[in-house]
Amino acid sequence: MPIAFDNSYARLPERFFALTPPTPVPAPRLVRLNEALADELCLDAAWLEGPEGVAMLAGNAVAPGSTPIATAYAGHQFGQFSPQLGDGRAILLGEVVDRAGTRRDIQLKGAGRTRFSRGGDGRAALGPVMREYIVSEAMAALGIKTTRALAFVLTGAPVIREEIQPGAVLTRVATSHIRIGSFQYFAARQDIEALRLLADHAIARHYPHAAEAANPTLALLEAVISAQADLVARWLLVGFIHGVMNTDNSSISGETIDYGPCAFLDGYDPETVFSAIDAHGRYAYGNQPSIALWNLTRLAEALLPLLAEDTDAAVALAQTALEAFAPRFQAAYDTGIARKLGLAGDGEADTVLGAEFLGMLSAQGADFTLSFRHLSRLQAGLADEAPLRAALGDDPALADWLARWRNRGAGTAKGSLLTVNPAYIPRNHRIAAAIEAAQERDDFGPFETLMSVLAEPFEERAAFAAYETPPQPHERVRRTFCGT
Repeated sequence: MPIAFDNSYARLPERFFALTPPTPVPAPRLVRLNEALADELCLDAAWLEGPEGVAMLAGNAVAPGSTPIATAYAGHQFGQFSPQLGDGRAILLGEVVDRAGTRRDIQLKGAGRTRFSRGGDGRAALGPVMREYIVSEAMAALGIKTTRALAFVLTGAPVIREEIQPGAVLTRVATSHIRIGSFQYFAARQDIEALRLLADHAIARHYPHAAEAANPTLALLEAVISAQADLVARWLLVGFIHGVMNTDNSSISGETIDYGPCAFLDGYDPETVFSAIDAHGRYAYGNQPSIALWNLTRLAEALLPLLAEDTDAAVALAQTALEAFAPRFQAAYDTGIARKLGLAGDGEADTVLGAEFLGMLSAQGADFTLSFRHLSRLQAGLADEAPLRAALGDDPALADWLARWRNRGAGTAKGSLLTVNPAYIPRNHRIAAAIEAAQERDDFGPFETLMSVLAEPFEERAAFAAYETPPQPHERVRRTFCGT
């Protein structure tokens, strides 16, 4: 058998999903297969690259053992609740167990209409597919929990969005596609039986230790809160902006999911927004921790019937669990900033130094990633202070800051910061250039080069020096778009 599918979610009751075969496309063409990920999933790369594999990746054939489904979920989108969303253009083919013994979903994104398409075409355009492939794989290389990209194919059919674009199908891999909105879907219907089944499934799949707790549902909620706090801290530490943190885009596994109008900071500004649909900055870079807590509060509300029979007791348990988010996030973030500065992170002085450095970046609009990389080279003895001073506009506060930074022992572990602060991130203008070359000239060379650069984000290579630098004014991409 080419793929050893074992589909636990499809064994849940029918109201959890809709059986949905993918819709075939006219001329599938495999553009890229992630061979390393295929091996991790115990998949035969040669088979995936062959006619049968490409047919499966395009949605033209259903592999033996696959049970294609579109999952049901609800969600708050920009604060407004929609009781039924669901997979409108994504089809879960099934699950595999990888080499580490972890269960992983294999999903096609852009595979055609489903029961949940809500009038949409169920397809994906090449640009958003490429963006998700690039950014999700870059996040994995940075060590951040994320869904992964196994492959993408061109369909041979156009997709109409803001303009006519080539159609594509992304094969996405996740530890599951269970979202906060998955719980909201059944809570909105007061389907307590389904809520309990979903909670039990999530515990067994993601947090088996919770099954041994006196209150397994509370333990599940606490685990999701911790996972989200750690994840969002990691986002901020690399300058990542998700762009559309709706509850249906929040995974309970603690993985980054649904890369739509996402982007990375260039100049440091906590109010930065790239998403073209986020008119009021709800999901700005600096708002992401508070939005994560807002989303988790919606999860807690959905789980109230399972937390305790008495409503007041359930609310009290939920509130106590949610109060743990802020200190958990702050501890993860402060520890991360200390690591980025080469500090022990064990005192208020380190926290102050971190805040002051970010304050200088903000005041000058200095590039977030490059400024930390300049500091890393300074610590490693590979550069003097001049590049950092230039990046910060010769801020007069820098000399005093550097003196206190050195006094905190930041220069003792030579070179360590080079493995903490990346040289390369998926800068928005580089992604845009790769997409433009693919769309306009069927040229995937820039995409392949960018993937090579991002595969080793901490390893400086002279040939890729230009990929470290922020965009010139004429190269800036200020708005990104969803694929729907």
